[in-house]
Amino acid sequence: MDKIKVGQAVNVVGLKGELKVYHYSDYKERFEELTKIYLENTQYKITGVRYLKDMVILKLQGIDDRTEAEKHKGEDIYIDKEDIRVLPEDTYYIFDLIGLSVVDEQGSRIGTVSDVIQNRAQDLYEVERENTNKFLIPAVDEFILKIDMDSRTMTVKLIEGLME
Repeated sequence: MDKIKVGQAVNVVGLKGELKVYHYSDYKERFEELTKIYLENTQYKITGVRYLKDMVILKLQGIDDRTEAEKHKGEDIYIDKEDIRVLPEDTYYIFDLIGLSVVDEQGSRIGTVSDVIQNRAQDLYEVERENTNKFLIPAVDEFILKIDMDSRTMTVKLIEGLME
């Protein structure tokens, strides 16, 4: 995968072709550090970034009026993978976690991380078992003992009732 989805154009703002963007990051200022983005498969140079509450407002080269901007409503926004930010140690992108093999403290395979549900309290890792049942594990140190990206495994501590 060479492009990473970072948001979606959800509406237009004003008459000059600005796009209102719902961003998938906890760091909306990230768009100020970028020079280009992709709307679906078309590359655009970023010529302006501002904010409206929690939304990012982007001005892109070549989208100069409201009519042109309207054509892009609902489109996903991507960046090149090499443009992603380096994260602090023990912090991971969701796309890195999905697909990890989940094992218990004894090394027995439990399933695979199939989704990460972002919650106000803490993230929840959705684990799909071999029998297609799914369960959630809170992304806290009490349950997540180790994430090893080299071996693509997540070691977890299970408590009674967690997998039901």
